[in-house]
Amino acid sequence: MGLAQEIPPPSARRGSVDDAEIDRFSALAESWWDSDGSMRPLHRLNPVRLGIIRDHFATQAGCDPLTPRPLDGLRLLDVGCGGGLVCEPLCRLGAEVVGIDAAEPAIQAARHHAEGAGLAVDYREATAEALADAGEQFDGVLALEIVEHVADLDFFLSACARLIRPGGGFIGATLNRTPQAYAFAIVGAEYVMRWLPRGTHDWSKFVRPSEFVDALRRHGVTADALSGVRYRPVAGAWSLSEDLSVNYMIAGHRNV
Repeated sequence: MGLAQEIPPPSARRGSVDDAEIDRFSALAESWWDSDGSMRPLHRLNPVRLGIIRDHFATQAGCDPLTPRPLDGLRLLDVGCGGGLVCEPLCRLGAEVVGIDAAEPAIQAARHHAEGAGLAVDYREATAEALADAGEQFDGVLALEIVEHVADLDFFLSACARLIRPGGGFIGATLNRTPQAYAFAIVGAEYVMRWLPRGTHDWSKFVRPSEFVDALRRHGVTADALSGVRYRPVAGAWSLSEDLSVNYMIAGHRNV
């Protein structure tokens, strides 16, 4: 009788990384902290999403979100952190932050910027499934503007769920699969306003809120709130909205 073959862990058989997406964002690594460059939309979006992140995690921890360091004592993971646009503010709010990205150039850019700012963010070139297989867990996990770029959404969210300690929080942000989102995020942002390089988004990979909520539920994460995020052209700024037809954020928690 031959030796039984060792069954590889799930991450050895499937993966969340889309190599074409990694190549695309690796090419943008130098521009992460250029607020007038290709990452301009994320810089403009940051104040709105940081408000939701701060309030959700601080409230779950029983802290006042309006104190100077409301995230003290929390260990947070930013999956697909890019150049660290969210990691650095979270660090300043008191959190112990781990930022991971499968694009090595982005991680290098993030490390360089954090060092210059004197911030201790733990940046790693890694995937969510690799950290989950290693048994790591966090008080909160963020998946911001990444689910529309992964190769396998259900597998990716399964890994994210395993990374959240029981009772811990989750924040996701993405684009709805609607004609409005196609018009704004692809036609408008990539072709008309030229905020983003052409080909940044694939409309077929946009995720409807119901799909996001259902996928999280399958992996033990309950959605607590959905918030739309809309762009106001006259003000050149983003704000919260009840309209989920384009950009939206989802806040939830892992079931105990």
